[in-house]
Amino acid sequence: MGLGGIWVEKWRYGALSALVGLSLGACSLLPERYAVNAPLGNLVFGSGISAPSPSEWESQIRVPDGFQVSLYATGVRNARFLHFTAAGDLLVSQPRLGQVLLLERDRNGDGLPESRRILVQGLRRAQGLDSANGWLFVAEEDAVLRLPFDADSGEITGAGQKVVTGLPTGGNHWAKTLRAGPDGWIYLTVGSSCNVCEEDDPRRAAMLRFRPDGERLEIYASGLRNAEGFDWRPETGELYATDNGRDLLGDDFPPCELNRIRRGGFYGWPYANGNNRPDPDLGPGHEDRIRDAIEPVHGFRAHNAPLGIAFARTPNPLPRDYSNAAFVALHGSWNRTEKDGYKVVSLHWPEQAGESIEERDFLWGFEVDERVIGRPVDVAQGPDGALYISDDYAGSIYRVARESEDRPKARKIAPEATQPKAPLAGLDPNVRRILSEEGARSYATLGCAGCHDPAKAKPGVTAVPLDGLASRYRLGQLERFLETPTPPMPPVELEPEARRALAIHLLETHGQ
Repeated sequence: MGLGGIWVEKWRYGALSALVGLSLGACSLLPERYAVNAPLGNLVFGSGISAPSPSEWESQIRVPDGFQVSLYATGVRNARFLHFTAAGDLLVSQPRLGQVLLLERDRNGDGLPESRRILVQGLRRAQGLDSANGWLFVAEEDAVLRLPFDADSGEITGAGQKVVTGLPTGGNHWAKTLRAGPDGWIYLTVGSSCNVCEEDDPRRAAMLRFRPDGERLEIYASGLRNAEGFDWRPETGELYATDNGRDLLGDDFPPCELNRIRRGGFYGWPYANGNNRPDPDLGPGHEDRIRDAIEPVHGFRAHNAPLGIAFARTPNPLPRDYSNAAFVALHGSWNRTEKDGYKVVSLHWPEQAGESIEERDFLWGFEVDERVIGRPVDVAQGPDGALYISDDYAGSIYRVARESEDRPKARKIAPEATQPKAPLAGLDPNVRRILSEEGARSYATLGCAGCHDPAKAKPGVTAVPLDGLASRYRLGQLERFLETPTPPMPPVELEPEARRALAIHLLETHGQ
């Protein structure tokens, strides 16, 4: 799967060998449960496309009556999670670039950021971020970093400190999400290492919490396969988290989930799916655990991949019907014969006890007739009451506001500078040649051409070309990507030296 058929996850239960080598593309030769159907470059390499064109914007992108949507920022590569500072600046995590970007607050009222700059860089795949009491907290892949932060100036004012270290790394779900809770604790989610397995590390597939100085770390809730988004409902103080259901059980099962999180609660994974239906691989023999599992309060469609969630806050200028809603970004499916998701939905709580949460489309049109032009990741409400949505595929931030506002003119902001064109320039030529030759042998041994060379692709496989790697990766970044690639692609099982040699070979042969 990706870079040759042996990028194979160590599935402890349930064989995936039939999927290896035929995984890329919605291939009719594969059983439905093994379908892989998504924007392939984004799925495999985390690469993206340009923001929707004016014609696509006008013809495809939709919001409910009473709202308007505009492009707030473009050229924000790998835009993942969002956080508004107390002063109104928008922070955007960019895990694959190892940095946090600051979009300066809109001072002139045109609905656009005044400027952009890198706030923190040199991070290890940092995704979650939040600020509290003069600190900026950033969740890296293996640690939580705390930095002194002045919201008024938008500046880091001193050296950072890793208050939590040794977090589990790698696997299918390496990204960590972080929020500062209303109780003064910092909450952190850690995804599973696999699709379905029994984890060796109890911090996997769980929500953790700790004090702001890193002390008193505890497992707050467990059985959450990949709960990347969470937020507190203002009316009740209840904590809700999205969760991505497991794959390879068909187009329509299991549902992805919204869970009300309770301290000490167990939410079913890996023994149960959805409303506590036993997992076909790991359910038998764990009937007691399944019986004790807390069922989700809402089910999203299977494989929609709900990520960020944000409840509307007051005071806010949203229409009354949305003033108490939650907004959830659906990143979009990959394990379906037909694509689904790729939008933002609003969730509306019932007035009467016992009634179901209602889900409605809120920002949609990013997938039409199997063609994808955007993948929403996170939602944040700005100090202006508008909703801001990140898109890691189109590298954009969208702004949704009431239609009564003067419509901001959507203009394209200059993108960030591209990566250096010569990522191998600092290597000794002889060392570079030797390592490239070693990497070429790994490329051949792994059978990479079968998934990345259209002329050598296996029957039924849609090849993913590797051209242009130098515009997206430095050497170290590509090494780290091979170690912990974009889910669902598992890591490359090579020693660090061999993985570095493979990265050098790829940049030499597929850099331009």
